[in-house]
Amino acid sequence: MTVRTRFAPSPTGYLHIGGVRTALFCWLFARRHGGQFILRIDDTDQQRNVEEALQPILDGLRWLGIDWDEGPEVGGPHAPYFQSQRLPIYQEAVRRLLESGHAYWDFATPEEIQAEREAAQAEKRPFVYSRRFMAETEEDAARFRAQGRQGVVRLKMPREGKLVINDLIRGPVEFEWSQEQDHVIQRSDGTVLYHLASAVDDHEFGITHVIRAEEHLSNTPRQVFILQSLGYEPPQFAHLPVVAEPGSKVKLSKRKLDKYLKNRDFAELMQLGQKIAEKIGHVVSSELFNPVIVDFYKVVGFLPDAIVNYLALLGWSLDDKTEHFTREELVRVFSLDRVNKAPASFDPKKLLAFQQRHMREVPIPQKVEMVIPYLQRAGWIPAEVGGDLREKIARVVEAAGDRLRVAGEILNYPEFFVADEDLPYDEKDVAKRLQQPGAAEILQRLEGVLREAEPFTAEHLETLIHQWAEKEHLGLGQVVHPLRVAVTGRSVGFGLFETLAILGRDTVCRRLQLARQKFAASATRPSPESA
Repeated sequence: MTVRTRFAPSPTGYLHIGGVRTALFCWLFARRHGGQFILRIDDTDQQRNVEEALQPILDGLRWLGIDWDEGPEVGGPHAPYFQSQRLPIYQEAVRRLLESGHAYWDFATPEEIQAEREAAQAEKRPFVYSRRFMAETEEDAARFRAQGRQGVVRLKMPREGKLVINDLIRGPVEFEWSQEQDHVIQRSDGTVLYHLASAVDDHEFGITHVIRAEEHLSNTPRQVFILQSLGYEPPQFAHLPVVAEPGSKVKLSKRKLDKYLKNRDFAELMQLGQKIAEKIGHVVSSELFNPVIVDFYKVVGFLPDAIVNYLALLGWSLDDKTEHFTREELVRVFSLDRVNKAPASFDPKKLLAFQQRHMREVPIPQKVEMVIPYLQRAGWIPAEVGGDLREKIARVVEAAGDRLRVAGEILNYPEFFVADEDLPYDEKDVAKRLQQPGAAEILQRLEGVLREAEPFTAEHLETLIHQWAEKEHLGLGQVVHPLRVAVTGRSVGFGLFETLAILGRDTVCRRLQLARQKFAASATRPSPESA
């Protein structure tokens, strides 16, 4: 048997991190067993579908490296892969279910159904539809239609016995047929609902393993009933634990952003993303841009392999100690019997830690290619990146080291890329370091020293400035602090002398001039005693 799994997103919203975890497990299982992974779009709910959500779903999966063997933009022998385009297939299944007596036309109004439900509640008994508006013959149907009633097709569910499925994660799971309702499978307009479409497609596509979120466990009896009533062998089922809110067992939701922002780690991740998005002109909205949505990580500059590594451990583990996996290793070791039953809490801090770990392993040339688009979108570098500029970017990336957690954080270092006249300055740092008595004179004299420095390397500049400060009877802090603010606009950053070498002689001297012109408060030279 060739293993065939499927991921079937509904384009009712953007790609949820929990949905990606499900897709990943389906993909890993298929790849582990040399099978196929199918992408199907469950778009039967036309009223809730969001037209612009489909492409981000496809793009997000591709960005993560979760490729599909059949589906949209790929094709395959079971096309079409959109449920909205498969209505004739579903209607034929409905016809067969009606013909076999496993479904029936029902002409009850929603109000009549609700009245029966409320009566059951009042009498403290389980609600079981009376079927009093069931049309058992064509004459019954004609009579109901003559009354102005519109019919729907319902499953005629068993009222006795039980269904037992062997869930590959949860083991044997029992369902009492008496607890199941006569679910609607076809609306009055002829369109069908999710349960029928999903079950029929799973058979039509040859799906052997349905791996999906725990919330779908309750759907299993009615889908198995449909399949068996049509004479089909049901697939094997595996229901994954939900991806839960930070520090909770409640399912992670795109609609609870305000709540999650009260979590410090979640808020920090959100702020990280917002800072980057704003600098590149990306639209920031809670609906389209937040850490629950995959596109957030793509925009910010996370590594797909880091996301995959982290998501694989949301509900699965190989052992109690191994956390770092390559994609190839995950394919080799993944198994459903290592999936947990308990909800897996989304941990923004841990996700960022995985990203940092993977980022350390990325070679500098690759990091350069990752950050270039951010610099371009910010308008700091041209579309064509020549050798000298590429080398400068590489030096900045190397100097940043672990500070560059995601590609977009290259935008934390405008001092290396903006024009001298456009350098942003921190007001507090300027007041503390540049607008103090004597600072302007120190910078002026230091400029003369730096103009003659040869070679203009970090090692030589460090020795030169130390010697000059000592010769001038100045404390080193009196020199390096105003120097840093003058050339970078702020008092923090990586190594000063490395920064000077990357910026180069001309930029450093030009910025020293501009800083004096803009911020000099006094030309009074401090006394040696104040050093």
